[in-house]
Amino acid sequence: MGELILIRHGETEWSRSGQHTSWTDLPLTATGERQARALVPLLADRNIGLTLVSPSIRARRTAELAGLHAPRVTPELREWDYGGYEGVTTRAIRRTRPFWNLWTDGVDPGSDEHPGESPAQVGQRADQVLAGVRSAAEGLGSADIALVAHSHFLRVLTARYLGLTPAEGRLFQLATGALSRLGTEHGGPVVTALNMALPEALQDAQDA
Repeated sequence: MGELILIRHGETEWSRSGQHTSWTDLPLTATGERQARALVPLLADRNIGLTLVSPSIRARRTAELAGLHAPRVTPELREWDYGGYEGVTTRAIRRTRPFWNLWTDGVDPGSDEHPGESPAQVGQRADQVLAGVRSAAEGLGSADIALVAHSHFLRVLTARYLGLTPAEGRLFQLATGALSRLGTEHGGPVVTALNMALPEALQDAQDA
């Protein structure tokens, strides 16, 4: 297996405002589309044998604009189910829960359809994705595998890849439209790149 390439989708209206977004299916903003296109040169020299993408519009559109062909929609790549905190900012939550922390406290229950997930549940889902990636890699030789998904889920997946707890995903900040890579050194898992973006894409995010 080559490297595991992680791509967070480009900006949406809610990622710009800081609202928690899991199942709400928002499109990319114009800035988000520019961020996704800016990934093309970062991926140009990679040999990508398989692309897995979250079912959300924002992730699928990011994959398309980044030039990733024939992505396989993978439900397990969906974002952390925020339950009763869907659409709510951290600042608003802390008005009534001053010390709330997603990584350790999880979320308030939501509807029957979207009850919310604990950090451990998201970690279990990340483990499922990683198991599938390792299985798929057996037939891909040295080719890379790309995952196009969401900030909190990819942060948990990074932690689990490194053998850390789901809550330690808090250590890996991921900007919209950014690319990271996971690989190995001397047989052990390492982060080979984190939060990469071209300067103009970063400027778009700062100007938004």
